[in-house]
Amino acid sequence: HYIPLHQVHKTSSVPNHVMTVPQKVFRIANELLQTEKAYVSRLYLLDQVFCARLMEEARCRNSFPADVVMGIFSNICSIYCFHQQFLLPELEKRMEEWDQHPRIGDILQKLAPFLKMYGEYVKNFDRAMELVNTWMERSTQFKGIIHEIQREEICGNLTLQHHMLEPVQRIPRYELLLKDYLLKLPQDSPDCKDAQKSLELIATAAEHSNAAIRKMERMHSLLKVYELLGGEEDIVNPTNELIKEGHILKLSAKNGTTQDRYLILFNDRLLYCVPKLRLIGQKFGVRARIDMEGMELKETSSLNVPRTFLVSGKQRSLELQTSLILNRFVLILSLPPSLCPILQGCELGRRAPTPIREKEVTLCMQCKEPFNALTKRRHHCRACGHVVCGKCSEFRARLVYDNNRPNRVCTDCYTTLHGSPASPVPHPNTPQRRKSILEKQASVVAENSVICSFLHYMEKGGKAWHKGWFVIPENEPLVLYIYGAPQDVKALRSMPLIGFEVNLPEPSERVDRRHAFRISQSHLCWYFSPETEELRQRWMEVLSRAGRGEEAKTPPSILEADEDMEAERT
Repeated sequence: HYIPLHQVHKTSSVPNHVMTVPQKVFRIANELLQTEKAYVSRLYLLDQVFCARLMEEARCRNSFPADVVMGIFSNICSIYCFHQQFLLPELEKRMEEWDQHPRIGDILQKLAPFLKMYGEYVKNFDRAMELVNTWMERSTQFKGIIHEIQREEICGNLTLQHHMLEPVQRIPRYELLLKDYLLKLPQDSPDCKDAQKSLELIATAAEHSNAAIRKMERMHSLLKVYELLGGEEDIVNPTNELIKEGHILKLSAKNGTTQDRYLILFNDRLLYCVPKLRLIGQKFGVRARIDMEGMELKETSSLNVPRTFLVSGKQRSLELQTSLILNRFVLILSLPPSLCPILQGCELGRRAPTPIREKEVTLCMQCKEPFNALTKRRHHCRACGHVVCGKCSEFRARLVYDNNRPNRVCTDCYTTLHGSPASPVPHPNTPQRRKSILEKQASVVAENSVICSFLHYMEKGGKAWHKGWFVIPENEPLVLYIYGAPQDVKALRSMPLIGFEVNLPEPSERVDRRHAFRISQSHLCWYFSPETEELRQRWMEVLSRAGRGEEAKTPPSILEADEDMEAERT
Protein backbone atom coordinates (compact mmCIF):
# COMPACT_ATOMS: atom_id res chain seq x y z
CA HIS A 1 0.00 0.00 0.00
CA TYR A 2 2.97 2.38 0.41
CA ILE A 3 3.47 4.62 -2.66
CA PRO A 4 6.57 6.90 -2.59
CA LEU A 5 5.92 10.54 -3.32
CA HIS A 6 8.75 10.78 -5.85
CA GLN A 7 7.07 8.49 -8.41
CA VAL A 8 5.97 10.77 -11.25
CA HIS A 9 5.42 10.50 -14.99
CA LYS A 10 8.25 10.70 -17.50
CA THR A 11 7.16 14.24 -18.51
CA SER A 12 8.59 15.50 -15.22
CA SER A 13 12.08 15.18 -16.72
CA VAL A 14 11.23 17.64 -19.51
CA PRO A 15 12.15 21.27 -18.66
CA ASN A 16 9.09 23.41 -18.12
CA HIS A 17 10.13 26.13 -20.61
CA VAL A 18 10.23 23.70 -23.56
CA MET A 19 6.97 21.89 -22.76
CA THR A 20 3.85 22.48 -24.85
CA VAL A 21 0.60 23.64 -23.21
CA PRO A 22 -0.99 20.15 -23.40
CA GLN A 23 2.13 18.68 -21.79
CA LYS A 24 1.98 21.22 -18.95
CA VAL A 25 -1.69 20.43 -18.37
CA PHE A 26 -0.95 16.70 -18.40
CA ARG A 27 1.92 17.08 -15.93
CA ILE A 28 -0.30 18.85 -13.39
CA ALA A 29 -3.04 16.23 -13.79
CA ASN A 30 -0.45 13.48 -13.36
CA GLU A 31 0.97 15.18 -10.28
CA LEU A 32 -2.54 15.15 -8.82
CA LEU A 33 -2.78 11.40 -9.46
CA GLN A 34 0.66 10.54 -8.07
CA THR A 35 0.21 12.61 -4.92
CA GLU A 36 -3.26 11.07 -4.51
CA LYS A 37 -1.73 7.57 -4.57
CA ALA A 38 0.80 8.58 -1.92
CA TYR A 39 -1.93 10.26 0.14
CA VAL A 40 -4.16 7.15 0.05
CA SER A 41 -1.22 5.10 1.34
CA ARG A 42 -0.92 7.54 4.28
CA LEU A 43 -4.64 7.23 4.96
CA TYR A 44 -4.27 3.45 4.90
CA LEU A 45 -1.50 3.80 7.47
CA LEU A 46 -3.66 5.93 9.76
CA ASP A 47 -6.87 3.89 9.49
CA GLN A 48 -5.84 0.30 8.85
CA VAL A 49 -2.58 0.26 10.83
CA PHE A 50 -2.50 2.84 13.64
CA CYS A 51 -6.24 2.98 14.34
CA ALA A 52 -6.88 -0.75 13.77
CA ARG A 53 -4.07 -1.93 16.08
CA LEU A 54 -4.95 0.53 18.82
CA MET A 55 -8.65 -0.39 18.58
CA GLU A 56 -7.80 -4.11 18.76
CA GLU A 57 -5.74 -3.52 21.91
CA ALA A 58 -8.50 -1.40 23.47
CA ARG A 59 -11.32 -3.86 22.76
CA CYS A 60 -9.51 -7.15 23.35
CA ARG A 61 -7.34 -6.26 26.34
CA ASN A 62 -8.94 -3.05 27.70
CA SER A 63 -5.50 -1.45 28.03
CA PHE A 64 -7.08 1.95 27.36
CA PRO A 65 -10.61 3.12 26.42
CA ALA A 66 -11.82 2.57 22.86
CA ASP A 67 -13.35 6.06 23.02
CA VAL A 68 -9.82 7.47 23.20
CA VAL A 69 -8.92 5.80 19.89
CA MET A 70 -12.15 7.08 18.29
CA GLY A 71 -11.43 10.54 19.65
CA ILE A 72 -7.96 10.54 18.10
CA PHE A 73 -8.82 9.29 14.62
CA SER A 74 -12.27 10.91 14.34
CA ASN A 75 -13.73 10.12 10.88
CA ILE A 76 -10.46 9.09 9.23
CA CYS A 77 -12.13 5.80 8.25
CA SER A 78 -14.69 7.65 6.10
CA ILE A 79 -12.00 9.85 4.56
CA TYR A 80 -9.90 6.79 3.66
CA CYS A 81 -12.87 4.98 2.09
CA PHE A 82 -13.79 8.03 0.01
CA HIS A 83 -10.32 8.48 -1.46
CA GLN A 84 -9.53 4.78 -1.86
CA GLN A 85 -12.90 3.71 -3.32
CA PHE A 86 -14.01 6.84 -5.21
CA LEU A 87 -11.53 9.62 -5.98
CA LEU A 88 -8.35 7.59 -6.68
CA PRO A 89 -10.02 5.05 -9.03
CA GLU A 90 -11.66 7.87 -10.99
CA LEU A 91 -8.32 9.67 -11.42
CA GLU A 92 -6.51 6.47 -12.42
CA LYS A 93 -9.12 5.65 -15.04
CA ARG A 94 -9.04 9.18 -16.45
CA MET A 95 -5.24 9.27 -16.76
CA GLU A 96 -5.36 5.94 -18.64
CA GLU A 97 -7.85 7.51 -21.08
CA TRP A 98 -6.11 10.91 -21.22
CA ASP A 99 -5.67 10.84 -25.02
CA GLN A 100 -9.44 10.54 -25.47
CA HIS A 101 -10.55 12.62 -22.43
CA PRO A 102 -7.85 15.16 -21.44
CA ARG A 103 -9.66 16.69 -18.48
CA ILE A 104 -10.04 16.32 -14.70
CA GLY A 105 -12.45 19.16 -13.87
CA ASP A 106 -15.56 17.01 -14.32
CA ILE A 107 -14.27 14.39 -11.85
CA LEU A 108 -13.38 16.96 -9.20
CA GLN A 109 -16.66 18.83 -9.63
CA LYS A 110 -18.59 15.60 -9.06
CA LEU A 111 -16.61 14.55 -5.97
CA ALA A 112 -15.61 17.89 -4.41
CA PRO A 113 -18.84 18.22 -2.31
CA PHE A 114 -17.82 15.09 -0.41
CA LEU A 115 -14.74 16.90 0.90
CA LYS A 116 -17.02 18.52 3.49
CA MET A 117 -16.30 15.48 5.65
CA TYR A 118 -12.87 17.00 6.33
CA GLY A 119 -14.55 19.63 8.49
CA GLU A 120 -15.06 17.20 11.37
CA TYR A 121 -11.50 15.87 11.19
CA VAL A 122 -9.97 19.34 11.09
CA LYS A 123 -12.06 20.66 13.97
CA ASN A 124 -11.15 17.61 16.06
CA PHE A 125 -7.43 17.92 15.27
CA ASP A 126 -6.38 19.88 18.40
CA ARG A 127 -8.23 17.48 20.69
CA ALA A 128 -6.69 14.51 18.84
CA MET A 129 -3.17 15.86 19.40
CA GLU A 130 -3.91 16.37 23.09
CA LEU A 131 -5.21 12.79 23.41
CA VAL A 132 -2.13 11.36 21.70
CA ASN A 133 0.23 13.28 23.99
CA THR A 134 -1.79 12.42 27.11
CA TRP A 135 -2.02 8.69 26.46
CA MET A 136 1.60 8.39 25.35
CA GLU A 137 2.42 9.39 28.93
CA ARG A 138 -0.43 7.57 30.66
CA SER A 139 -0.36 4.13 29.00
CA THR A 140 2.75 2.03 28.29
CA GLN A 141 0.71 -0.23 25.99
CA PHE A 142 -0.51 2.76 23.96
CA LYS A 143 3.01 4.15 23.72
CA GLY A 144 4.45 0.76 22.80
CA ILE A 145 2.06 0.24 19.88
CA ILE A 146 2.75 3.74 18.50
CA HIS A 147 6.52 3.32 18.72
CA GLU A 148 6.35 -0.17 17.20
CA ILE A 149 4.44 1.11 14.14
CA GLN A 150 6.67 4.17 13.80
CA ARG A 151 9.70 1.88 13.46
CA GLU A 152 8.14 0.10 10.46
CA GLU A 153 9.28 1.02 6.93
CA ILE A 154 5.80 2.17 5.89
CA CYS A 155 6.05 5.04 8.39
CA GLY A 156 9.10 6.52 6.70
CA ASN A 157 10.72 7.44 10.06
CA LEU A 158 7.87 9.90 10.76
CA THR A 159 5.69 10.17 13.85
CA LEU A 160 1.96 9.51 14.16
CA GLN A 161 1.40 13.25 14.71
CA HIS A 162 3.15 14.02 11.41
CA HIS A 163 0.94 11.61 9.47
CA MET A 164 -2.20 12.92 11.20
CA LEU A 165 -1.39 16.40 9.89
CA GLU A 166 -1.56 15.26 6.25
CA PRO A 167 -5.41 15.27 5.95
CA VAL A 168 -5.40 18.85 7.29
CA GLN A 169 -2.95 19.88 4.56
CA ARG A 170 -4.45 17.85 1.71
CA ILE A 171 -7.42 20.09 0.78
CA PRO A 172 -5.29 23.25 0.43
CA ARG A 173 -2.99 21.12 -1.75
CA TYR A 174 -5.91 20.32 -4.08
CA GLU A 175 -6.68 24.03 -4.25
CA LEU A 176 -3.11 24.94 -5.27
CA LEU A 177 -2.90 22.21 -7.93
CA LEU A 178 -6.25 23.20 -9.40
CA LYS A 179 -5.28 26.88 -9.54
CA ASP A 180 -2.09 25.91 -11.39
CA TYR A 181 -4.13 23.64 -13.70
CA LEU A 182 -6.49 26.51 -14.58
CA LEU A 183 -3.57 28.85 -15.30
CA LYS A 184 -2.11 26.39 -17.81
CA LEU A 185 -5.46 25.42 -19.33
CA PRO A 186 -6.35 27.23 -22.60
CA GLN A 187 -9.36 29.54 -22.19
CA ASP A 188 -11.28 27.73 -24.92
CA SER A 189 -10.74 24.32 -23.29
CA PRO A 190 -13.98 22.38 -22.65
CA ASP A 191 -12.64 21.61 -19.15
CA CYS A 192 -12.44 25.27 -18.11
CA LYS A 193 -16.00 25.53 -16.81
CA ASP A 194 -15.85 22.30 -14.78
CA ALA A 195 -12.39 23.11 -13.43
CA GLN A 196 -13.50 26.58 -12.33
CA LYS A 197 -16.57 25.16 -10.58
CA SER A 198 -14.40 22.51 -8.92
CA LEU A 199 -12.04 25.19 -7.64
CA GLU A 200 -14.94 27.09 -6.06
CA LEU A 201 -16.17 23.93 -4.28
CA ILE A 202 -12.69 22.92 -3.12
CA ALA A 203 -11.90 26.46 -1.96
CA THR A 204 -14.98 26.29 0.28
CA ALA A 205 -13.85 22.96 1.74
CA ALA A 206 -10.32 24.34 2.14
CA GLU A 207 -11.60 27.07 4.44
CA HIS A 208 -11.88 24.53 7.29
CA SER A 209 -8.33 23.27 6.78
CA ASN A 210 -6.97 26.77 6.37
CA ALA A 211 -8.79 27.76 9.55
CA ALA A 212 -7.05 24.93 11.43
CA ILE A 213 -3.70 25.95 9.97
CA ARG A 214 -4.40 29.56 10.96
CA LYS A 215 -5.27 28.33 14.43
CA MET A 216 -1.88 26.67 14.74
CA GLU A 217 -0.32 29.88 13.47
CA ARG A 218 -2.22 31.79 16.17
CA MET A 219 -0.72 29.50 18.79
CA HIS A 220 2.73 30.24 17.38
CA SER A 221 1.98 33.98 17.60
CA LEU A 222 1.00 33.53 21.25
CA LEU A 223 4.30 31.76 21.89
CA LYS A 224 6.18 34.66 20.29
CA VAL A 225 4.42 37.18 22.52
CA TYR A 226 5.05 34.90 25.50
CA GLU A 227 8.78 35.05 24.71
CA LEU A 228 8.56 38.80 24.06
CA LEU A 229 7.29 39.21 27.63
CA GLY A 230 10.05 37.01 29.02
CA GLY A 231 7.69 34.15 29.87
CA GLU A 232 6.18 36.15 32.72
CA GLU A 233 2.58 36.30 31.44
CA ASP A 234 0.24 33.30 31.24
CA ILE A 235 -1.16 33.77 27.74
CA VAL A 236 -0.49 30.48 25.88
CA ASN A 237 -3.99 29.08 26.02
CA PRO A 238 -6.29 27.79 23.22
CA THR A 239 -9.02 30.21 24.37
CA ASN A 240 -6.72 33.23 23.98
CA GLU A 241 -6.51 35.04 20.68
CA LEU A 242 -3.99 37.71 19.81
CA ILE A 243 -5.90 40.50 18.02
CA LYS A 244 -3.27 43.21 17.58
CA GLU A 245 0.06 44.37 18.94
CA GLY A 246 2.30 47.35 18.29
CA HIS A 247 4.04 50.47 19.51
CA ILE A 248 2.03 53.46 20.73
CA LEU A 249 2.74 56.73 22.54
CA LYS A 250 1.53 57.29 26.10
CA LEU A 251 0.82 60.83 27.31
CA SER A 252 2.33 61.65 30.70
CA ALA A 253 -0.27 62.91 33.18
CA LYS A 254 2.36 65.17 34.80
CA ASN A 255 3.84 67.17 31.96
CA GLY A 256 2.11 65.95 28.78
CA THR A 257 5.24 64.43 27.26
CA THR A 258 5.01 61.25 25.21
CA GLN A 259 6.60 57.95 26.12
CA ASP A 260 7.12 54.88 23.91
CA ARG A 261 4.95 51.98 25.03
CA TYR A 262 3.80 48.66 23.60
CA LEU A 263 0.17 47.50 23.54
CA ILE A 264 -0.87 43.86 23.16
CA LEU A 265 -4.59 43.30 22.63
CA PHE A 266 -6.13 39.87 23.30
CA ASN A 267 -9.74 38.77 23.16
CA ASP A 268 -10.02 39.06 26.95
CA ARG A 269 -7.46 41.68 28.04
CA LEU A 270 -5.25 44.59 27.02
CA LEU A 271 -1.62 44.49 28.15
CA TYR A 272 0.17 47.82 28.60
CA CYS A 273 3.91 47.16 28.34
CA VAL A 274 7.15 49.09 28.81
CA PRO A 275 10.43 48.24 27.04
CA LYS A 276 13.22 46.42 28.85
CA LEU A 277 16.73 46.29 27.41
CA ARG A 278 18.47 42.95 27.82
CA LEU A 279 21.56 41.34 26.39
CA ILE A 280 19.51 38.92 24.28
CA GLY A 281 17.45 41.69 22.69
CA GLN A 282 14.60 43.99 23.51
CA LYS A 283 11.89 42.54 25.76
CA PHE A 284 8.85 44.11 27.36
CA GLY A 285 7.50 44.06 30.87
CA VAL A 286 3.79 44.26 31.63
CA ARG A 287 3.02 47.52 33.45
CA ALA A 288 -0.78 47.13 33.52
CA ARG A 289 -3.50 44.66 32.59
CA ILE A 290 -6.96 45.91 31.65
CA ASP A 291 -9.79 43.38 31.35
CA MET A 292 -11.99 43.68 28.26
CA GLU A 293 -15.08 43.38 30.44
CA GLY A 294 -16.07 46.88 31.45
CA MET A 295 -13.45 48.58 29.25
CA GLU A 296 -14.48 51.87 27.64
CA LEU A 297 -12.90 53.93 24.85
CA LYS A 298 -13.30 57.68 24.52
CA GLU A 299 -11.76 60.20 22.12
CA THR A 300 -9.87 63.00 23.90
CA SER A 301 -8.18 64.79 20.99
CA SER A 302 -7.45 68.50 21.24
CA LEU A 303 -5.71 71.01 18.95
CA ASN A 304 -2.54 70.82 21.05
CA VAL A 305 -2.43 67.02 21.26
CA PRO A 306 -4.18 65.42 18.26
CA ARG A 307 -5.01 61.77 17.65
CA THR A 308 -5.47 60.78 21.30
CA PHE A 309 -7.98 58.57 23.05
CA LEU A 310 -8.66 57.33 26.58
CA VAL A 311 -8.77 53.63 27.51
CA SER A 312 -10.45 53.17 30.88
CA GLY A 313 -11.00 49.92 32.73
CA LYS A 314 -11.49 48.51 36.19
CA GLN A 315 -7.76 48.31 36.83
CA ARG A 316 -6.45 51.49 35.18
CA SER A 317 -7.04 54.33 32.70
CA LEU A 318 -4.56 55.31 29.99
CA GLU A 319 -4.44 58.29 27.62
CA LEU A 320 -2.73 57.25 24.40
CA GLN A 321 -1.62 58.91 21.19
CA THR A 322 -1.30 57.10 17.86
CA SER A 323 1.40 57.77 15.30
CA LEU A 324 -1.20 57.79 12.53
CA ILE A 325 -4.85 58.82 12.65
CA LEU A 326 -5.96 55.48 11.21
CA ASN A 327 -4.17 53.50 13.92
CA ARG A 328 -6.67 54.68 16.51
CA PHE A 329 -9.59 53.37 14.48
CA VAL A 330 -7.76 50.13 13.71
CA LEU A 331 -7.37 49.55 17.44
CA ILE A 332 -10.99 50.39 18.19
CA LEU A 333 -12.34 48.28 15.32
CA SER A 334 -10.17 45.37 16.48
CA LEU A 335 -12.07 45.19 19.74
CA PRO A 336 -14.52 42.29 20.09
CA PRO A 337 -18.28 42.87 19.74
CA SER A 338 -18.71 42.69 23.52
CA LEU A 339 -17.54 46.32 23.72
CA CYS A 340 -20.22 47.46 21.27
CA PRO A 341 -23.66 48.53 22.51
CA ILE A 342 -26.08 45.62 22.97
CA LEU A 343 -29.24 45.85 20.90
CA GLN A 344 -32.21 45.66 23.23
CA GLY A 345 -34.99 43.20 22.37
CA CYS A 346 -38.26 44.99 21.67
CA GLU A 347 -40.73 42.17 22.40
CA LEU A 348 -38.84 40.21 25.06
CA GLY A 349 -40.85 40.14 28.27
CA ARG A 350 -43.84 41.94 26.75
CA ARG A 351 -45.68 38.78 25.77
CA ALA A 352 -45.68 35.25 27.18
CA PRO A 353 -43.32 32.88 25.31
CA THR A 354 -44.24 29.47 23.95
CA PRO A 355 -42.36 27.17 26.33
CA ILE A 356 -40.40 24.24 24.93
CA ARG A 357 -41.49 20.93 26.43
CA GLU A 358 -39.00 19.59 28.96
CA LYS A 359 -39.02 16.06 27.52
CA GLU A 360 -37.79 17.42 24.16
CA VAL A 361 -34.52 18.68 25.68
CA THR A 362 -31.69 16.70 27.29
CA LEU A 363 -29.09 19.53 27.41
CA CYS A 364 -29.25 23.01 28.89
CA MET A 365 -29.98 25.34 25.95
CA GLN A 366 -27.45 27.86 27.31
CA CYS A 367 -24.37 26.01 28.61
CA LYS A 368 -25.09 22.78 26.62
CA GLU A 369 -24.43 20.61 29.70
CA PRO A 370 -26.64 17.49 30.17
CA PHE A 371 -29.47 17.56 32.69
CA ASN A 372 -29.80 15.07 35.53
CA ALA A 373 -32.37 14.53 38.26
CA LEU A 374 -30.15 15.57 41.19
CA THR A 375 -27.61 18.28 40.43
CA LYS A 376 -28.74 19.78 37.10
CA ARG A 377 -32.51 20.01 36.92
CA ARG A 378 -34.60 21.58 34.15
CA HIS A 379 -36.09 25.08 34.46
CA HIS A 380 -38.01 27.27 32.03
CA CYS A 381 -36.93 30.81 31.23
CA ARG A 382 -40.14 32.83 31.59
CA ALA A 383 -38.98 35.35 29.01
CA CYS A 384 -37.96 33.19 26.02
CA GLY A 385 -39.38 29.77 26.96
CA HIS A 386 -36.09 27.87 26.66
CA VAL A 387 -35.26 24.99 28.98
CA VAL A 388 -32.13 25.79 30.99
CA CYS A 389 -30.32 24.62 34.12
CA GLY A 390 -30.39 26.34 37.52
CA LYS A 391 -27.03 28.09 37.08
CA CYS A 392 -28.11 29.55 33.76
CA SER A 393 -31.39 30.85 35.20
CA GLU A 394 -30.54 32.16 38.66
CA PHE A 395 -31.69 35.68 37.79
CA ARG A 396 -35.04 37.41 38.27
CA ALA A 397 -36.48 40.03 35.96
CA ARG A 398 -39.79 41.90 35.98
CA LEU A 399 -41.76 40.93 32.88
CA VAL A 400 -44.42 43.22 31.41
CA TYR A 401 -46.77 40.39 30.40
CA ASP A 402 -46.88 39.20 34.06
CA ASN A 403 -47.78 42.62 35.50
CA ASN A 404 -44.09 43.40 36.11
CA ARG A 405 -43.72 40.65 38.69
CA PRO A 406 -40.24 39.07 39.10
CA ASN A 407 -39.76 35.85 37.08
CA ARG A 408 -36.96 33.35 36.59
CA VAL A 409 -35.05 34.20 33.37
CA CYS A 410 -31.94 32.87 31.65
CA THR A 411 -28.64 34.74 31.50
CA ASP A 412 -29.12 35.95 27.92
CA CYS A 413 -32.61 37.34 28.58
CA TYR A 414 -31.46 39.06 31.79
CA THR A 415 -28.56 40.65 29.90
CA THR A 416 -30.90 41.83 27.13
CA LEU A 417 -33.42 43.25 29.59
CA HIS A 418 -31.08 44.77 32.19
CA GLY A 419 -27.51 44.65 30.90
CA SER A 420 -24.68 42.42 32.09
CA PRO A 421 -25.42 40.90 35.50
CA ALA A 422 -23.05 42.10 38.21
CA SER A 423 -23.63 39.15 40.54
CA PRO A 424 -23.58 36.24 40.39
CA VAL A 425 -21.12 35.94 37.52
CA PRO A 426 -22.54 33.39 35.05
CA HIS A 427 -19.91 30.99 33.75
CA PRO A 428 -16.90 33.26 33.16
CA ASN A 429 -15.31 30.82 30.72
CA THR A 430 -18.37 30.38 28.48
CA PRO A 431 -17.80 33.34 26.11
CA GLN A 432 -14.31 32.05 25.30
CA ARG A 433 -15.34 28.43 24.70
CA ARG A 434 -14.66 27.11 21.22
CA LYS A 435 -17.87 26.37 19.37
CA SER A 436 -18.28 22.70 18.53
CA ILE A 437 -19.24 21.36 15.13
CA LEU A 438 -22.07 19.54 16.96
CA GLU A 439 -23.75 22.78 18.06
CA LYS A 440 -26.64 22.64 15.61
CA GLN A 441 -30.14 22.94 17.09
CA ALA A 442 -32.04 19.73 16.40
CA SER A 443 -35.37 21.40 15.61
CA VAL A 444 -33.75 23.73 13.05
CA VAL A 445 -31.83 20.91 11.35
CA ALA A 446 -34.93 18.68 11.26
CA GLU A 447 -36.97 21.34 9.43
CA ASN A 448 -34.75 20.86 6.35
CA SER A 449 -33.75 17.22 6.57
CA VAL A 450 -33.57 14.23 4.27
CA ILE A 451 -35.00 12.10 7.08
CA CYS A 452 -35.42 12.42 10.85
CA SER A 453 -37.01 10.28 13.56
CA PHE A 454 -36.45 8.59 16.89
CA LEU A 455 -34.29 5.46 16.75
CA HIS A 456 -32.93 3.08 19.34
CA TYR A 457 -29.22 2.53 18.79
CA MET A 458 -26.31 0.49 20.14
CA GLU A 459 -22.67 0.17 19.10
CA LYS A 460 -21.38 -3.36 18.47
CA GLY A 461 -20.14 -4.75 21.74
CA GLY A 462 -22.45 -2.48 23.74
CA LYS A 463 -24.61 -3.82 26.54
CA ALA A 464 -27.71 -1.62 26.30
CA TRP A 465 -29.85 0.19 23.74
CA HIS A 466 -30.25 3.97 23.87
CA LYS A 467 -32.97 6.14 22.37
CA GLY A 468 -32.03 9.20 20.32
CA TRP A 469 -33.30 11.69 17.76
CA PHE A 470 -31.57 11.05 14.41
CA VAL A 471 -31.32 13.62 11.61
CA ILE A 472 -29.67 13.73 8.17
CA PRO A 473 -29.73 17.41 7.08
CA GLU A 474 -30.45 18.36 3.47
CA ASN A 475 -27.33 20.54 3.34
CA GLU A 476 -25.18 17.67 4.70
CA PRO A 477 -26.81 14.56 3.16
CA LEU A 478 -23.78 12.39 3.92
CA VAL A 479 -23.68 13.10 7.67
CA LEU A 480 -25.87 11.60 10.40
CA TYR A 481 -26.46 13.69 13.55
CA ILE A 482 -27.55 12.00 16.80
CA TYR A 483 -29.38 14.07 19.43
CA GLY A 484 -30.73 13.17 22.83
CA ALA A 485 -34.08 14.86 22.07
CA PRO A 486 -35.76 16.85 19.23
CA GLN A 487 -35.16 20.30 20.79
CA ASP A 488 -31.53 19.86 21.90
CA VAL A 489 -29.17 22.66 20.88
CA LYS A 490 -26.20 20.31 20.49
CA ALA A 491 -25.85 16.86 18.95
CA LEU A 492 -24.36 14.01 20.95
CA ARG A 493 -22.23 13.06 17.95
CA SER A 494 -22.06 13.21 14.17
CA MET A 495 -21.28 10.31 11.87
CA PRO A 496 -19.99 10.73 8.26
CA LEU A 497 -21.81 8.04 6.28
CA ILE A 498 -19.74 7.61 3.12
CA GLY A 499 -18.25 4.11 2.95
CA PHE A 500 -20.78 2.56 5.39
CA GLU A 501 -22.65 -0.58 4.31
CA VAL A 502 -26.25 -1.14 5.42
CA ASN A 503 -27.51 -4.67 6.15
CA LEU A 504 -29.88 -6.66 8.31
CA PRO A 505 -28.29 -8.34 11.36
CA GLU A 506 -27.05 -11.90 11.04
CA PRO A 507 -29.01 -14.49 13.09
CA SER A 508 -25.85 -15.17 15.09
CA GLU A 509 -25.75 -11.53 16.27
CA ARG A 510 -28.87 -12.05 18.46
CA VAL A 511 -30.22 -8.50 18.23
CA ASP A 512 -33.11 -8.34 20.70
CA ARG A 513 -35.18 -5.53 19.13
CA ARG A 514 -37.73 -5.56 16.30
CA HIS A 515 -37.09 -3.81 12.96
CA ALA A 516 -33.35 -3.69 13.64
CA PHE A 517 -30.66 -3.13 11.01
CA ARG A 518 -26.97 -2.36 11.10
CA ILE A 519 -24.42 -0.11 9.40
CA SER A 520 -20.77 -1.15 9.26
CA GLN A 521 -17.47 0.17 7.98
CA SER A 522 -14.08 -1.40 8.62
CA HIS A 523 -13.93 -1.93 12.41
CA LEU A 524 -17.09 0.15 13.14
CA CYS A 525 -20.56 -1.34 13.51
CA TRP A 526 -23.79 0.24 14.80
CA TYR A 527 -27.26 -1.27 15.27
CA PHE A 528 -30.40 0.86 14.80
CA SER A 529 -34.01 0.02 15.57
CA PRO A 530 -36.94 2.23 14.41
CA GLU A 531 -40.51 1.81 15.61
CA THR A 532 -42.02 0.45 12.36
CA GLU A 533 -41.03 -1.69 9.40
CA GLU A 534 -41.86 1.18 7.00
CA LEU A 535 -39.49 3.49 8.86
CA ARG A 536 -36.76 0.84 8.75
CA GLN A 537 -37.04 0.59 4.96
CA ARG A 538 -36.81 4.39 4.60
CA TRP A 539 -33.75 4.66 6.85
CA MET A 540 -31.98 1.75 5.14
CA GLU A 541 -32.58 3.29 1.70
CA VAL A 542 -31.31 6.75 2.71
CA LEU A 543 -28.28 5.39 4.58
CA SER A 544 -27.38 3.04 1.72
CA ARG A 545 -27.37 5.89 -0.79
CA ALA A 546 -25.27 8.04 1.55
CA GLY A 547 -22.83 5.17 2.07
CA ARG A 548 -22.31 5.00 -1.70
CA GLY A 549 -21.74 8.76 -1.83
CA GLU A 550 -25.03 9.44 -3.67
CA GLU A 551 -27.23 12.45 -3.04
CA ALA A 552 -30.36 11.16 -1.33
CA LYS A 553 -33.80 12.05 -2.62
CA THR A 554 -35.64 13.90 0.12
CA PRO A 555 -38.50 11.68 1.30
CA PRO A 556 -41.58 13.15 2.97
CA SER A 557 -41.01 14.05 6.58
CA ILE A 558 -42.31 11.81 9.31
CA LEU A 559 -45.03 14.32 10.08
CA GLU A 560 -46.11 14.37 6.42
CA ALA A 561 -46.06 10.59 6.27
CA ASP A 562 -48.22 10.37 9.39
CA GLU A 563 -50.67 12.88 7.92
CA ASP A 564 -50.88 10.85 4.69
CA MET A 565 -51.60 7.68 6.64
CA GLU A 566 -54.26 9.50 8.64
CA ALA A 567 -55.87 10.75 5.42
CA GLU A 568 -55.97 7.20 4.03
CA ARG A 569 -57.72 5.95 7.15
CA THR A 570 -60.40 8.61 6.86
